[in-house]
Amino acid sequence: MIAPMDYIRDPKEIYRRSFETVARETDVSAVPSDAVPLVHRLVHACGMPDIAHELKITDKAVSAGRSALSDGRPILADCTMVASGIIRNRLPNNNDVICTLSKVTENTGTTRSAAAIEAWRPHLENAIVAIGNAPTALFRLLEILRDGASKPAVILGFPVGFVGAAESKEALTTYAEGVPYITLLGRRGGSAMAAAAVNALSSDKVI
Repeated sequence: MIAPMDYIRDPKEIYRRSFETVARETDVSAVPSDAVPLVHRLVHACGMPDIAHELKITDKAVSAGRSALSDGRPILADCTMVASGIIRNRLPNNNDVICTLSKVTENTGTTRSAAAIEAWRPHLENAIVAIGNAPTALFRLLEILRDGASKPAVILGFPVGFVGAAESKEALTTYAEGVPYITLLGRRGGSAMAAAAVNALSSDKVI
């Protein structure tokens, strides 16, 4: 009989040690105090403590997101991976999680992700926007906000990739139209991070 491998099996102990390591290795000296748990959860989601230096968190972004969740406002996710990563039983007011990607069924001359943003218009007012996949979704969101669409409570901008990701997040810092936002500058990001940001806003607790 082969001897069992030596590794930690207790999920609570894994979580405890993980966040203990995250807290020890992440420099949050430049992070707003109310955003520290959120930054820790983002680091936990990607395993890279150095992202703390590339996060851009505007004033009131955390408080605006938490207030909107408490008020029962919906969460708009750009893809099913973001939606699936949101921990439903942590949402404070049975918030709807809306992903409209499946509603795009024909060629629209742009990406499906960008086209799906059009269906967000009725839900945008004071919503929590979580973008973790397509830069074109973030670009299109900024365009409709500039055109006068209702403003969400907060934008969680984590598109990932080599084409447009860094540029879309730079655009967010310029064209957010006064909407608070949290974003990771550069190419890095992803659905796990966008969902982690929502989960962090859902609770004051890291774990």
